Amino acid sequence: MSTSYSDIRYQSADTRLTLYARDYGGSGMPVLCMHGLTRNSADFEWIAGHLSTRYRVISVDQRGRGKSQWDDQPAHYTPGVYVQDMFKLLGDLGIPRAALIGTSMGGLMGMIMGAFAPQMVIGMVINDVGPEIDPAGLARIASYTGRGVAVTTWEDAAARAKETNGVAFPDYHDDDWLAFARRTYEVRPDGTIAPAYDPAISQAFATPEPTVAPPDLWGMWDKLEGLPILAVRGEISDLLSAETLKQMGERHAGMQAVTVRNRGHAPMLDEGEAVTAIETFLEGLVP
Repeated sequence: MSTSYSDIRYQSADTRLTLYARDYGGSGMPVLCMHGLTRNSADFEWIAGHLSTRYRVISVDQRGRGKSQWDDQPAHYTPGVYVQDMFKLLGDLGIPRAALIGTSMGGLMGMIMGAFAPQMVIGMVINDVGPEIDPAGLARIASYTGRGVAVTTWEDAAARAKETNGVAFPDYHDDDWLAFARRTYEVRPDGTIAPAYDPAISQAFATPEPTVAPPDLWGMWDKLEGLPILAVRGEISDLLSAETLKQMGERHAGMQAVTVRNRGHAPMLDEGEAVTAIETFLEGLVP
């Protein structure tokens, strides 16, 4: 497994921001990894490094996250805008088609990309999200997004990470939470440690119809017929129900699915059953 990557900095689709991505290299099929609402490219560091021995793996920071610039117009923090940035990145890199791995919001982005530009998508892995989102999980995410307070030690950051995500990883130990915090928090100029995203992304929850997800998701799902899809679900997920996963398979012939034991929203994709399913799925794609 490779742990090295090179930095990519590129202009957003609207040319207003400088965005960031990790390029793990590799000469095989391009694989684009897209994170969830409050996360960043580091979410995929294990699976990206693991896959980079066979594929060209790129993991992104969406605008307002990680090393990408914050947007002074929070209305742009929507999946539709992020997707335009992804198409811009692929174009800049000279990649006409890619396989997609998307966690939560990143999975919704993959669905949008597949529905509106199927010629650019080889296949997709969607991690713990689907056309129907459980309100309980959405409410839980809304309860902490944009409300993270700065702390002064990494141990405190780990405690905060456990407080907001402990329900999803019941078997994590202190070392796991410290590693989780180092992926999802950053040191600010004043020396404090805070979540590595613009708090303004929480405005996506501020409208009667939250903009974190597009409307008519089932209609969009039906447009994906013919594209290879692997759906990953956490066994104890509060965002993607087992019933929704079942309906997804019924409406998309050939969809593959795997449920990750003892995981909520969302699996980290370093779990054995997830890794095996992703490896098998990618090996079956035709670039």
